Amino acid sequence: MTPPKQVALSLFWRTFFLLALLLSCGVFAWVQTLRALEFEPRAVQSAQQIASLVVLTRSALRASDAINRVSLIKGISNTDSVKLRPREPADKWEPYEVDRFTRVIAQELRAQLGPDTVVASSMNRAPGLWVGFSIDGDPYWLQSDPTRVGPMSWSTISLWGSIALLATVIGSAMVASLINKPLKELSFAASRIREGEFDSRLDENTMTSEIRQVNMGFNRMARELAKVEQDRAVMLAGISHDLRTPLARLRLEAEMSVHDEEAKSNMALDIDQLDAIIDKFLDYARPGETKLMPVHLSSVVDREMAAFRDTSQIRITSRVAIDTKVMADDIELGRVLQNLFENARRYGRSVDTGIARVLVSYSRAGPWVILSVRDYGAGVDPKKLAQLTTPFFRGDAARTAATGAGLGLAIVDKALQRMGGSLELVNAPEGGFMAHVRLKKAP
Repeated sequence: MTPPKQVALSLFWRTFFLLALLLSCGVFAWVQTLRALEFEPRAVQSAQQIASLVVLTRSALRASDAINRVSLIKGISNTDSVKLRPREPADKWEPYEVDRFTRVIAQELRAQLGPDTVVASSMNRAPGLWVGFSIDGDPYWLQSDPTRVGPMSWSTISLWGSIALLATVIGSAMVASLINKPLKELSFAASRIREGEFDSRLDENTMTSEIRQVNMGFNRMARELAKVEQDRAVMLAGISHDLRTPLARLRLEAEMSVHDEEAKSNMALDIDQLDAIIDKFLDYARPGETKLMPVHLSSVVDREMAAFRDTSQIRITSRVAIDTKVMADDIELGRVLQNLFENARRYGRSVDTGIARVLVSYSRAGPWVILSVRDYGAGVDPKKLAQLTTPFFRGDAARTAATGAGLGLAIVDKALQRMGGSLELVNAPEGGFMAHVRLKKAP
């Protein structure tokens, strides 16, 4: 059973989510604290306002005679926010205390107006905040606007909470971007170094001391790598010149001094082999400069096939469509095919005929084109497949004997990496050895 793939979050999103979660918890705690702190004062303030209104009404009624009191009651009842009416024995009312907030208001009203004060949420099915009190033995109802009494509404809390959360998300994104900017720059510079561009430089004047030290160390490393690359190029040029000069003299000496034709031929073969090994070393150590462009795959295959014309050693068949195009470097891709064909010629010969039969085919897989180069030889020990791209390793114990530098497949793997592709080496199910070259399809 294949284990499920884990989704890897980038450092930016991880930092963003952690900051957003932390700040969101802070906003929630702040809202809860604000509600708790303003709960008691708001309830007491609401009760004091209603108690003041009852006291003023009671004082006005006491200061008027019986005739003016009726007119005063009618005048107060005509207002929108306050209504005053006599309290009848048949009145039916419901208690106001239903939660913590209303209980605090009722207790505060009784504390200021007297223990016999009645606080109701409705009277004769008329909703509102009704306060029952008495004046000289006459009971009355005072109705206050209920919208003026109550805790902070959820709409207000939701509005301010939404604003706070939006500010939290924007702030988290900005902070995460600032935190990850130096790492993003370092990652980009490291990718350029990996591609052989050693002129990458990071800011050494940043305000953060730790990042400044990292940038200075990276720039120092880039300078050292550039110097090593320059020295390597000079060394390779010197090696190529210094080794090929005595080889040319040996070839000339063999042609002029050796009379035995067989010995002369063997010496020429040895010199050619040494020259080919030098080419392999230079190819493997070649700087990684590639220019990717749309390339007709079939034309490159046909061109490299033409270099292997000796049908007594290798016979290559291509089944690549002429309209297949990939993103590659034409020279690098040619070098890849040349090494794969040479590897098949050396190691993929069949035991019965001694000829290496090679089949080149292709397939498409999404944005990729997979070029397959197969021979019909003895194959490779499965335990050694993973080591075939290791420099100087040759897995020819199970294949026909041949000589070489052991760099061919290492050169192929390195060249494909420079072109953004990959190499997969497998044994064919029906026998033989297969190399799958994966390259991006050209638009």
